[in-house]
Amino acid sequence: MGTLTAADTTTAVDRFMAALDHPCKAQIETLRQAMLAIDRGIAEGIKWNAPSWRTGVYFATTHLRAKNGFSIVLHLGAKVRELPEGGLAIADPDGLLQWLGRDRAQVVFASADDFAAKLPALQSVVRQWIQHA
Repeated sequence: MGTLTAADTTTAVDRFMAALDHPCKAQIETLRQAMLAIDRGIAEGIKWNAPSWRTGVYFATTHLRAKNGFSIVLHLGAKVRELPEGGLAIADPDGLLQWLGRDRAQVVFASADDFAAKLPALQSVVRQWIQHA
């Protein structure tokens, strides 16, 4: 990933969250902890003005601008990459992923209950996603 900056730290995310005025703030905080619990190699930071997660590169970013709920966008960083024929092979038995491109997908959480119901399946998807990040 290049040189880390002050934005690439948990402290930056803590500050962002302290100032965040969002109806799903509690769920976003739970998402932070859940993402970090998936793998010891995952770190957090602020990317694109939102809490984001990385291994070697950023691979997931929250999307907080929806009128209701929030979402998480899974990606492979900012640079275009060669992908396997047919795109990424991610098992998604719960149908969480809304594909936005061959290397980008979104999971939408419409409410607190929707988030709670989808979180275990999201963690399973992310475990697979980081193998490509």
